[in-house]
Amino acid sequence: MLKLIKNGTILTPKGLIKADILICNDKIIGINSSITTSNLKLPCEELDASNQFVLPGIIDQHVHLIGGGGESGFSSRTPEVQVSKLVKAGITSVLGLLGTDSATRHVESLYAKVKALDEEGISAYMVTGSYRVPSPTITDSVYKDVVFIDKVLGCKIAIADHRASHLSVEELIRIASEVRVASMLANKPGIIVVHMGNSKETLKRIDQALEKSDIPIKHFLPTHVNRNDNLLNDAIKFALKGGSIDLTSGVDPNLGAKGAVNPSKAIIQALEAGVNLDQLTLSSDGNGSIPEFDDNGNMSGMGIAGFDSLLGTIRELIAAGLPLEKSWNTVSSNVASRLKLDDRGCLEINQMADLVFLNEADLALTLTMAKGKVLFKQNEYCVKGTFE
Repeated sequence: MLKLIKNGTILTPKGLIKADILICNDKIIGINSSITTSNLKLPCEELDASNQFVLPGIIDQHVHLIGGGGESGFSSRTPEVQVSKLVKAGITSVLGLLGTDSATRHVESLYAKVKALDEEGISAYMVTGSYRVPSPTITDSVYKDVVFIDKVLGCKIAIADHRASHLSVEELIRIASEVRVASMLANKPGIIVVHMGNSKETLKRIDQALEKSDIPIKHFLPTHVNRNDNLLNDAIKFALKGGSIDLTSGVDPNLGAKGAVNPSKAIIQALEAGVNLDQLTLSSDGNGSIPEFDDNGNMSGMGIAGFDSLLGTIRELIAAGLPLEKSWNTVSSNVASRLKLDDRGCLEINQMADLVFLNEADLALTLTMAKGKVLFKQNEYCVKGTFE
């Protein structure tokens, strides 16, 4: 099936251009200033993108696909994500992971959800592990999970958090070594998603692991680094050494996250400190719980993270002076590069037809396409999950 997108302002690796896009099945096969299909014998659906930015689909690399939470008893467990929630936010690829709870949540269930989302129309991946060490796995081995399970791109751990397992530096090095070698064998990114809590320790354990080993810094991805000022400052130092850092759009004082640094301000602060834009990514922490704790460690409140904060942060970045063609990289090409998703993250020939339309006037999302199929258009769902 052919689709032709006409009259849009397209974000390409060379910047924004006025162009048409021709799609065949799930791939982009043409980008030109003017494309016509009158001489083709195949049927072609035409989509008018006048007064629209046409951008790569969002790749959200931190989503609690099977739910999170549980810090206030079983009734505080958040539900599984619905595919409609993702596509409404412009998300066409997603990386799932576990959170605090790896007793009632399981990596096997996460794998099943990842496969289900693939069937429902988007691209989904996962990391093994959780807050807990030894890491919960599918094959009883982090090493084998990464080598043999197609959807597993790395492992998750947690540090600097009272809910973590407080793993030693030696344990961290061992996990990192397993992930590194496994990723080499399987040609995967081998990311270690490092949940960062509010502890004053910040990134010291990662720094020590790097000092005591020859594990490349590229394997560590500290996330939620805008949780507080001290953590952000140390994360910027980590990035200046060559690492990548992930900021969380849902960790925002405007959304009730006390002590947090607004994610758009955190990105601007990192850039002003000399961090390269391609070392910065933005994720939602979507569908996870947002617990609040008092000074005695008692939970005082609970929320659930949504996905609209991603586009909200992009709009704030643009308002702060970082143009769309650069801001958008934090949710597209930078993430694709980090996860070694070579067929997405930008709009060019032979790339996956994952894209979104945003109004040029107000940057409101009007269309989401994944794998060449329109899943959301003008506030209506063209495809829903099996049980929606």
